[in-house]
Amino acid sequence: MSGLAGLMRFFPNDKKPASAKTLLRLTAAALIGLSTIQTPVFAQSFSVGNIAVQGNQRIQTGTIIDYLELPASGAVSAGDINDAAQRLRATGLFESVDVVTQGGGLVIQVVERPTVYRINIEGNRRLSDDELFGLVSATERRIYNADDVAADAQRMAEAYANDGRINAVVTPRIIRLPDNRVNVVYEVVESGVTEIERIAFTGNNSFSDRRLRGVLETKQAGILRALIGRDTYVADRVEFDKRVLTDFYQSRGYVDFQILDTDVTLARERDAYLMTFSIEEGQQFNFGNITVTSDLPEVDVASFQEVVRTRSGSTYTPLDVENDIARIEELAVRQGLQFVQVEPVVTRDDRGLLINVDFQLKRGPRIFVERIDIEGNNTTLDRVVRQQFRVVEGDPFNPRSIRQSAERIRALGFFSNAEVNARQGSSEDQVVIDVNVTEQPTGSLSFGANYNTDNGVSLLASFRQANFLGRGQALNVSISTAKTNNYLTLNFSEPYLLGRDVAFDFDFSYRATNRESADYDTTRFNFQPGLTFNVSDRGRLNTYVLSNYAEIRDANAAEVSPYVLADEGGVWTTGVGYNYSWSSARDGLDEKTTYSFRVGQEFGFGDANYIETTARASAETKVLNEDLTLRATIEGGLLHYSDGDSRIIDRFNLSSRQMRGFEQYGLGPRYYDDSDPNNVINDALGGEAYAVARLEAEFPLGLPEEYGISGGAFYDYGSLWDPGFDCASDPNVYYCDFTPRSVAGLSMFWDTPIGPLRFDFTEALQTEELDQTKSFDVSISTRF
Repeated sequence: MSGLAGLMRFFPNDKKPASAKTLLRLTAAALIGLSTIQTPVFAQSFSVGNIAVQGNQRIQTGTIIDYLELPASGAVSAGDINDAAQRLRATGLFESVDVVTQGGGLVIQVVERPTVYRINIEGNRRLSDDELFGLVSATERRIYNADDVAADAQRMAEAYANDGRINAVVTPRIIRLPDNRVNVVYEVVESGVTEIERIAFTGNNSFSDRRLRGVLETKQAGILRALIGRDTYVADRVEFDKRVLTDFYQSRGYVDFQILDTDVTLARERDAYLMTFSIEEGQQFNFGNITVTSDLPEVDVASFQEVVRTRSGSTYTPLDVENDIARIEELAVRQGLQFVQVEPVVTRDDRGLLINVDFQLKRGPRIFVERIDIEGNNTTLDRVVRQQFRVVEGDPFNPRSIRQSAERIRALGFFSNAEVNARQGSSEDQVVIDVNVTEQPTGSLSFGANYNTDNGVSLLASFRQANFLGRGQALNVSISTAKTNNYLTLNFSEPYLLGRDVAFDFDFSYRATNRESADYDTTRFNFQPGLTFNVSDRGRLNTYVLSNYAEIRDANAAEVSPYVLADEGGVWTTGVGYNYSWSSARDGLDEKTTYSFRVGQEFGFGDANYIETTARASAETKVLNEDLTLRATIEGGLLHYSDGDSRIIDRFNLSSRQMRGFEQYGLGPRYYDDSDPNNVINDALGGEAYAVARLEAEFPLGLPEEYGISGGAFYDYGSLWDPGFDCASDPNVYYCDFTPRSVAGLSMFWDTPIGPLRFDFTEALQTEELDQTKSFDVSISTRF
């Protein structure tokens, strides 16, 4: 009765209860219905004698039946039919698929996906159509796929976010057309730029925020943010900044440096980012004991100790260790010691804050390079990439050498991405080196303008190709025209002549000046092929031959000195020369102190024989937690004629870059004749000797760093003398002997995206009466 009572609750209270017999009939009917519902569908089976397809327009019936993969005869279960329907849906060709059983057959009812007729992008201004279409996977004349279109819109939004426009919205719209076609329109609503308003650091005690921000690739927003392009938040760029920041500290001895956290906060208005690096510097370590050891009997430890350049007491940097390992391994190869590996064993002296390094020479595994496979270089020849390897097929495998080769490939600048990996070859003792590169544009055609107070405004045009015809060769052509001079230069360079680590260079130049710069015109041609090669880790030697033509013409006898008139005409000169340069600067490492040195000599033959010697040495260091930069430079030149005499066009003249505070041709030997007050002659004669020393300091001015403005102070001391003839015999010739000049001044540096600007405010401290000085100088280099 409890069951009957439960059934009674389903009847309204105002109805008369049914009799017990009626209730029993209802209960029996209900039970029969329940048993029918609970019978599994998959227990049924069908015999597919006929399959009909309805709704298809483009896709053939036979193709659809093939997708079902049902047997041509025999019984199939409902599960088999369901699986067949799922396979049909998985093709992506249909918006809907329904399978209906009718008697012994199946009816497949489909609605085909439309075909994409046109793809358009609307509303974009900041990113071009080409940039956005490059992110679109949907294709015209292909089947429309909603997931692909949505993914395209997401990629476009991410491209805007990488451009700093995180609020940009890309919405795909579908326009239905006849014949089951659609147009896909990506509607773009661009937003303003969300800039990085502030980059801050916590935990930095040794270096200021300003100094650390100068290391990062990411920059704070500035007044020229539209041209900077690095003041927006890009996750990959921040990851790169972390590595750069770590390298910066570790190269200065902070071996325990850590980046604890990088917090990037979006302002409430979503128009600016606030970025904070939380760091832990740790203690600064120096090198302690530097030793070389080995248990191999054939190794002469003393010879390897001699090539180690790291010295005890210097600031610890991993790069010094890497360079010493490379030198030791190179010596091992020269001595014929194959499969000798260098393992640096580093021990810490925390009390003395020292890092002791023991270079241990051990026997390594006998593994050879089987081959080097290069992919992705559609334009660049294989040999250009292979030239960056110091090993060839069959050589012993050295992982460090391969890593260095990968760095050289990236440093070429020909590829946006270069990956170098090693994998096992045809046997356990063979290794295959895989090189996968992605090429990028290496040429440029530019038009621009240049301005300095020596020559005024000049218009420039240049063509540069760093990977000419995919051969790794460099070709540069530049043309300039200005009020005072015109020039044309052509430079060609082959970095690996005949497959050797020797660069071939060819230089051609033409230069002409007019009466705007002097009271006569000049013309110069110069042909100069040469060879350049390394002579040490940091030293390079350039040797060359030259053919030079120099002409003075159209001199006005009433306005120039007799020395200019005597020099009129053209002279051909041939000769040979060399330049040796040395620099302590290392690529990719922001060093605290760097030194450089350059010396060169040119030996000329022809109408006159001469030896021209020039030298330059400079040093730069950062002090006061690297916020203050100090620079010192000394340079000089000597021109000696053993046969014939020098001409004005051949002698040295100091530019404002060499000696600030003076006009071009404003100091040095001069011819001065004021016997005719209406026609005073004041000609610069040039000198066969010069010497200049420059001291400079650069420091922050306290302005917002994003302006890129810093200040400086400088002091120049030097002289230009000796015109190459006896001055005592002519009372109108002055300053033939060493007559020192000195200038002091203040500078303002403005590092802009369109070029560096420098403003110099000078005050001459030591001058002579006939000198031509100036109190202000500005130099601008602009590209557009």
